[in-house]
Amino acid sequence: MSNDPSPFSPVFSINVSADATSPQTREQRPADLASTLIALTRQLVEVQNRQNQLIEQLLHVNKQVLQSANQANNQRQTEITQWRNAHPHLVRSCKSALETLSGVQTEFLQKMADEVEDSKDDLADSEYVFSDFLDRYGPRMAHLNGVLQVLSHLAG
Repeated sequence: MSNDPSPFSPVFSINVSADATSPQTREQRPADLASTLIALTRQLVEVQNRQNQLIEQLLHVNKQVLQSANQANNQRQTEITQWRNAHPHLVRSCKSALETLSGVQTEFLQKMADEVEDSKDDLADSEYVFSDFLDRYGPRMAHLNGVLQVLSHLAG
């Protein structure tokens, strides 16, 4: 090729010699390609089978976790029911306290909403006003919600 006075660069040349297109080479390439495709297909099937096994394992673990959670929830419900049956007077007191504190919570939420409405511009613009608001209302709201939740469970 180097002796060939071609005006084109060797990059653009194609070798079309007889040994590159021999019948043996043409017969080997499709056979090699077919065996390669078969091997790749087998690998894909193996990987897919492994994925299916892993999914089955995950489903089994999820089922066990769900059963365990259901058992714990059922046990908790049984204990609460036994406690309620053992302390009917306390259940009535919890119901009364729940009603009273629900009213208190409603008033508290109204005061908080009024405060937000009155100082909505300051809350958005001032970090101090916002922090002060959270300090005044946040802990009380969190504690009140916790107490109401406990009373709700006990009162049934």
